[in-house]
Amino acid sequence: MTDSLASSGLALSVLLFVILAVLEAVFPRKKRTMPRGRRWRTNGIIILVDTLALRLMGPIAAIAAASFAEQADFGLFNRIDFPLWLEFTLALILLDLAIYAQHVLTHRIPVLWALHKVHHADRDIDVTTAVRFHPVEIILSMLYKSVLVLLLGPTPFAVFVFALLLNLFAMFNHANLRLPPSFDRFLRLFVVTPDMHRVHHSTVVKETDSNFGFSIALWDRLFGTYTAQPAAGHDDMIIGLAEYQSDHPAETWWSLALPFRGSRGSQSVPEATQKPD
Repeated sequence: MTDSLASSGLALSVLLFVILAVLEAVFPRKKRTMPRGRRWRTNGIIILVDTLALRLMGPIAAIAAASFAEQADFGLFNRIDFPLWLEFTLALILLDLAIYAQHVLTHRIPVLWALHKVHHADRDIDVTTAVRFHPVEIILSMLYKSVLVLLLGPTPFAVFVFALLLNLFAMFNHANLRLPPSFDRFLRLFVVTPDMHRVHHSTVVKETDSNFGFSIALWDRLFGTYTAQPAAGHDDMIIGLAEYQSDHPAETWWSLALPFRGSRGSQSVPEATQKPD
């Protein structure tokens, strides 16, 4: 079952990736800062390294944890007799809330930020940015999800659906895709849109420290971390980290070594320095 679910999820993810990549080329939201080929090569290599790291952990660790919890009658949902539809819905909502909390912590705890800034260092944001994470962060994230799954005890299918939705929404909201403004305003009432998440990749500190959600748009409004639009506007905002506005973020080895360079702990610099020349 695990292998078939993984294959189905991979096929859907690849399909959406291709669709979004085509739509980005036809309806771009923001002009690129760097050549696409060099960035995509680096981001692609990082994806391969991440995939290998997860393989070393075992096949689809969170789903395996759900299977173990189900067989061992372990976790909240295995102890309480909820209707299946309610358990499924609660599992998706609680896991998404947990990912929001995890994302906030990666910006608050220095050692986690050192890893997470590999994601933020990308000087353009598009569908490949969605999967540009340091392999150590990927491993820690999977361990975090697996512990959550053990404590909650959702069904393996619910965990699969959540992981798939998280991946699909991450690609969607990182896409350099222009949506009609009225449609974006409506859509972001429910889910995180590309314009909403792009604010999170601004070099302005108060914008970087906002819009942490990946799927459900409610959490940022509920916990006071929502920023509607970047101060400079989407066309003029600067993407990435202010201290790394160079060609380095498009280099593979530089990006993988970034957490160990001992640079400044702050994720951005004061707003006064953010205006482009």
